[in-house]
Amino acid sequence: MKEFTISTPARYVMNTVLVLMFLFIGNHITQSGILLRSQYALLIQIGFFIILAVSLNLVTGYLGQLPLGHAGFMAVGAYAGALFWRAHLLPPTLSIIVGLIVAGVVAAIFGVLIGVPALRLRGDYLAIITLGFGEIIRVMLTNLDSITYGARGLLNIPRYSSFLIVYACVVITCTVIHMLMKSRHGRAILSIRENEIAAESCGIKTTYYKVLAFAVSAFFAGVAGALFAGNQGLLVPSDFDFMTSINILMIVVLGGLGSMFGSVVAAAVLTFLPFMLQPLADYRMIIYSLMLIIVMIFKPSGLLGSYEFSLSRIIEKVVNKALSLRGGAAKGGR
Repeated sequence: MKEFTISTPARYVMNTVLVLMFLFIGNHITQSGILLRSQYALLIQIGFFIILAVSLNLVTGYLGQLPLGHAGFMAVGAYAGALFWRAHLLPPTLSIIVGLIVAGVVAAIFGVLIGVPALRLRGDYLAIITLGFGEIIRVMLTNLDSITYGARGLLNIPRYSSFLIVYACVVITCTVIHMLMKSRHGRAILSIRENEIAAESCGIKTTYYKVLAFAVSAFFAGVAGALFAGNQGLLVPSDFDFMTSINILMIVVLGGLGSMFGSVVAAAVLTFLPFMLQPLADYRMIIYSLMLIIVMIFKPSGLLGSYEFSLSRIIEKVVNKALSLRGGAAKGGR
C-alpha cells in the first residue's frame, strides 16, 4: 500500500494558516482584556526569550560555538531601536518596522565586527572574548551619557511592542532560521559543527559561514532588544549584564542544542516557572535551580534533544497508521 504523504506546497499552506490563526486568536485574546496585566507581561516576555534563544541556538546548537555575549547584541539593538523611535521620524506603523530593521542591522554590524576576529578562536577562548565584548558594550552604554543617558536610563521610549508585533517577529525569526538551515548554507554550517577540519578540506569557507551565522544571530538578538525597549519604555545598561547572556544560554541548553522547537519550549517553561513559583517566595529560586539540575542530570541532551516538531509529519504518521490498520482489518475479513 502506498504511503500517504503531504506535498511541500500543502505543508507551507498548512503552516501559514496555523500561524495566522495563532496570531489572530492571540491578538484577539490580548485585546479583549481577558488576561491580567501580569499575564500579558509574561506572554510578551516569553516572546522576547524565544527570539533570543532561537537566534543563539543558530550559533551554539547548529554551528557548535560557545558565545557568551548575546546580551551585548541585544543591548545594541535595544538602544538603536529606542533612539530611532524617540526621534519620531516616521508615522508609527512605518516607524515600528524601520526601527526593528535598524536595530537588527546595527546589531548585525557589531556581530560581524566581533565575529571576524573572535570566530577564529574556539571553545573557551571564544567564550571569554564574547563575554568581554558583552561587558564592554554594557560599560560603554553606561558612560555615553550624551547619547544613552548612562545609568540614569533612556526614558520616554514609545511603547510599540504588542502581542501581534512581538509574535510576528517570533514567527519571522523561526522561519528565517529554519529556511537558512534547510539551505546549502545551513548544511555547510552543520558540517562545521560536526568536523571543522573536514569541512574546510572539502572547500567550505568556514570563517565565512561562522561570521554569517554570527551576524544572523546578532540581527535577531538586536530585534529582540528593540522589542524589549518598546515594551519597557525605559532602558538601563544593567538590564544587559553577564547573567542575561547566561540565562539565554541556559534556555538553549535546556531545550536541546540544535532544536529550534526545544528553544521555544524551554523559553516558555523557564519564563513561566519563576512566575508560577511566586507564592513560594522564600524557596522559589531554590526549587527553580533544583529543577534545572534534575533535568540536566536525567536529560543531559535537553528537554527535546535534537527533535524538531512537524505537524505534517505527525499527520502523515497518524493517517498511515490508520490506513495500515484498515488494510489489516480488510485482509482479516477476507
